[in-house]
Amino acid sequence: MANITLDGSGLLSSTSVPNIFIDKYMTNANGEYVKIYLYLLRCMGQNRQSCSISELADIFEHTEKDILRALSYWEKMCLLHLEYDAVDEVASISLAFPGAPFTPEEAPMPDASANCPKIEGTPKAAPKENKKDYTPEQIDAFRDDESVQEILFITENYLGRTLNATDIRTILYWYDKLRFSTDLIEYLIETCISNGHTSLRYMEKVALSWAEQNITSVAQARKEHSAHQKDAYAVMKAFGISGRNLISSELKAIQKWTGSYALSMDIVKEACKRTIHATGKPSFEYADSILTNWHKQNVHTINDIIKLDTERQKSRSRAKSREAAQRVQTSGRFHNFPQRSYNYDQLEKQLLNTTH
Repeated sequence: MANITLDGSGLLSSTSVPNIFIDKYMTNANGEYVKIYLYLLRCMGQNRQSCSISELADIFEHTEKDILRALSYWEKMCLLHLEYDAVDEVASISLAFPGAPFTPEEAPMPDASANCPKIEGTPKAAPKENKKDYTPEQIDAFRDDESVQEILFITENYLGRTLNATDIRTILYWYDKLRFSTDLIEYLIETCISNGHTSLRYMEKVALSWAEQNITSVAQARKEHSAHQKDAYAVMKAFGISGRNLISSELKAIQKWTGSYALSMDIVKEACKRTIHATGKPSFEYADSILTNWHKQNVHTINDIIKLDTERQKSRSRAKSREAAQRVQTSGRFHNFPQRSYNYDQLEKQLLNTTH
């Protein structure tokens, strides 16, 4: 296809967008969130001193809740800071890039777990134990939100049933407290159902796991899901498992090995191979004991395993040498006394005299 020529000679003014935003942040973000961030950059470029959530909502034809979710997302990405007033409404927005300036090659991938500066007045995240404390009046208010209506409609269509009060409170928690977008909630439900899990309790566990990993977009969730599938397939292949899917406990074991232990798949596959050699069958429990031991001994590479094997072999050799020396010492115990010398001629005479 032919190249497209761009001509900006007619522009009266412009908004500068940092390259780091385009290269590292924009690609993983919801498109509506990107629009709002670009508009904020434009306002800053015009030296505007104020704007309001309602004004932004009118401009983009969103609800104020949508605007707040977008701002919260960019705050998690450490691209802006929000300050709140006495009634917990946004009072100030400060745009900033962490550690700027970067070149595109040096810029880190966006990570919501980054250590953003703490701003006084920023409310703390809602504790998980208060996740379902919505009153009937609050639920009715949420139902007036078009985004909530969309989520509930999508969920009922996927599940093929009417949602009860507990279901609705669970979904509101994802939307309101975990700040999941409608797209992310839809992807969550779709992914769980496609894997045979239709329980909202199961979906809730996945949602909490995503929140702990600071997953805030469909792209991030898809990447995490793809990585888990790839790891599961690699372990199944190493164990020679076919004709069935892995059960929940087996998937959790793999997640622990590659997540909590941060072990590479090469190390995991080596443990699977040793498990088959030792037991003659796939055993996640046996492999877990191997990998837990390696984790405790700070194994990070295959070379670390080789070093442990070498040290173990040397230790066994030294132990065998000690055992051999002890056996030699024990077998020669009864010869370890002063030997007597006899005059056999004298003994013979004595015997002859006693016989006569």
